[in-house]
Amino acid sequence: PSTLIWVFMNIDTINELNIAKFLMDSTTATAELGWTIHPSQGVSRKKSWEEVSGYDENMNTIRTYQVCNVFDSSQNNWVRTKYIRRRGAQRIHVQMKFSVRDCSSIPNVPGSCKETFNLYYYESDSDMATKVSPLWMENPWVKVDTIAADESFSQVDLGGRIMKINSEVRSFGPVSRNGFYLAFQDYGACMSLIAVRVFYRKCPRVVLNGAVFPETLSGAESTSLVAARGVCVPNGEEVDVPIKLYCNGDGEWMVPIGRCMCKAGYEPVDNGTVCRACVSGFSKAAQGDHKCQQCPINSRTISEGATNCVCRSGYYRTDSDPPQMPCTTVPSAPQNVISIVNETSLKLEWSSPQEGGGREDIVYNIICKSCGSGRGGCTRCGDNVQFVPHQLGLTDTHVHISDLLRGIHMHLTCLLNTFNSFSKTT
Repeated sequence: PSTLIWVFMNIDTINELNIAKFLMDSTTATAELGWTIHPSQGVSRKKSWEEVSGYDENMNTIRTYQVCNVFDSSQNNWVRTKYIRRRGAQRIHVQMKFSVRDCSSIPNVPGSCKETFNLYYYESDSDMATKVSPLWMENPWVKVDTIAADESFSQVDLGGRIMKINSEVRSFGPVSRNGFYLAFQDYGACMSLIAVRVFYRKCPRVVLNGAVFPETLSGAESTSLVAARGVCVPNGEEVDVPIKLYCNGDGEWMVPIGRCMCKAGYEPVDNGTVCRACVSGFSKAAQGDHKCQQCPINSRTISEGATNCVCRSGYYRTDSDPPQMPCTTVPSAPQNVISIVNETSLKLEWSSPQEGGGREDIVYNIICKSCGSGRGGCTRCGDNVQFVPHQLGLTDTHVHISDLLRGIHMHLTCLLNTFNSFSKTT
């Protein structure tokens, strides 16, 4: 079954799972990167940028670009990546790992030495770049940012440079053409471009607030919000408003609106990730995020996913009984009936039934009948006969009957029933 999350999963936890889709990763290259360099030689006949094999922080062999023409002024060295297809992305992220030499650690270095470089991009519908086009300058290239190192290195040991690797991420957008190029401009630094990873972000497929949200491309800006419509998980139902979640430009879900809850007969399980049918002997009467409840005494369910429990044979509920109330049955007859008789009155006393049927609303009814000595039938006593405290609806276990006619043989019947009248036992 599909999975879901209720409000019970923190949206910050979900955003830790955001998806980075890589468009280019220089660290995976098994051969030369073959990026385009401009100019092909520096002003002192040295190459501006040079592709060399190097090592990352884990000592894995990688292809890098380095430049170090700090003793020559007026540097303007560019290196351009190959064409990168955007694959529907609107906002592009670039992670750069690089090292920069501390200018102050280089003896006799001129004041033109830099510790920064520039990042640019250029959009195109096809791979159309040449060695001279697009022109190596800002406009047509779009500048993303000037990148500075948090740490620079200054020491040299017998094995070579001791480098401090910096990692910076920049993003740009919206992009709308089929693809783009990246370019890195050096204007007087001694540096190594160790790794370049180009990616875009997606908000991951999640189940939140009882609804499934599809994997969604991030917006064009970091402040952009792309609406994603949620669909309730199986056996879930919308509550209040349509279910929406918004994906921002950094691939993070935010601004949840609305929710779904498990419908009647189903409960959230596995941390609220599934709406599961109530098992046999359990029911859930209404939509909600509460659990199925065990059937009350003397009741059962007919099938899984039950919304109510029905009474077992011989047991009942009144119309006013709530569904969570146990089912009850008829009480047994009253016990230990004692009668004290004189010529015109009768006093009856009795004990409560041994079995009350599970209810406390037991009352007693007294029916008085006069029966002659012949074969004729019995008739109800006349209206002059008095019952104290009552004839019907007695809650006490005694009654005094008076004003009986002398010489009449009386057959007195004690009728016991519950207040709802579904049980009658003589």
